[in-house]
Amino acid sequence: MAAQETNSNGNGQQPDNRVVFFFDIDNCLYPKSAKVHDLMADLIDQYFAKHLNLPWDEAVRLHKEYYQNYGLAIEGLVRHHEIDPLEYNAKVDDALPLDNIIKPSASLKKLLQDIDRSKVKLWLFTNAYINHARRVVKLLEIEDFFEGITFCDYAQTPLVCKPSEEMFRKAMGQAGVPEGRWGDCYFVDDSYLNCKKAQELGWKTAHLVEEGVTPPKTPASKYQIATLEELRTIFPEVFKKDQE
Repeated sequence: MAAQETNSNGNGQQPDNRVVFFFDIDNCLYPKSAKVHDLMADLIDQYFAKHLNLPWDEAVRLHKEYYQNYGLAIEGLVRHHEIDPLEYNAKVDDALPLDNIIKPSASLKKLLQDIDRSKVKLWLFTNAYINHARRVVKLLEIEDFFEGITFCDYAQTPLVCKPSEEMFRKAMGQAGVPEGRWGDCYFVDDSYLNCKKAQELGWKTAHLVEEGVTPPKTPASKYQIATLEELRTIFPEVFKKDQE
C-alpha cells in the first residue's frame, strides 16, 4: 500500500479534498468463482465443530446464524464462546491456500489505473484481518494503487466490523474523510448487508452481484452491478476523462 496499513490515522498526513473510493476485497477484487469463500466456509465450519465440540450440522447452522447476525462468524465466537480471535485467524484465514487460487487480473489493474487519483483516493475496506488482506492484494499485484486499508482488528475487543456504523465511521476517519461528509465516499462490496448499510449512511454504493449469483429481491443500494467494469458507467466522474 502506498500509505498506512494500520488502524491508526497516520499522523502527519496532509488532508486533501479528494473523495474516497472504498473497495471491499474478498469476492470483489477477485471473482466469487475462485471459490475462496467456499474454502473459508469449510474451514470455519471445521473450527466451530472442533472448538465448540458440535456435531457437523449444528456447527454449520451456528456459523450461518452468527454470520447473519453479526456480519462475521468470528464476532459470534468472541461474543458467546470467548475464543481467541488470533488463533481463529491462524486456523481459518491464514490457512487458505491462496497462492494456488488468486492470480493477477489485467482488467482489474486497468480499471484501477483509469481512476483519476488526482480526484479520488483509493482505499481498501475489509472485514478480514490484516494478514489475509495483505496476502490477497499482493497476489493480485494491486497494492500500489491503494493508499491504505481499514480492516477488522481481531485483537480489538469488542470486534468492530461491517455492517456496523462504527466500522464505516472508522473507515472514513482512517481515510481522512471529514466528519459528516458521507457523500464523499464511494463503495463497492459483494455483501448485501454492507451495501444496504452504506447506502443508508449516504455513501455512493454499488452492490456487486456476479452473473450466476441470485440477485436480492430488494436491491441493497441504488446501484447493482455484475462486474467491476460497470463502475465506469455508474460512477464516470471518478475516472480519467479520456477513459469515460
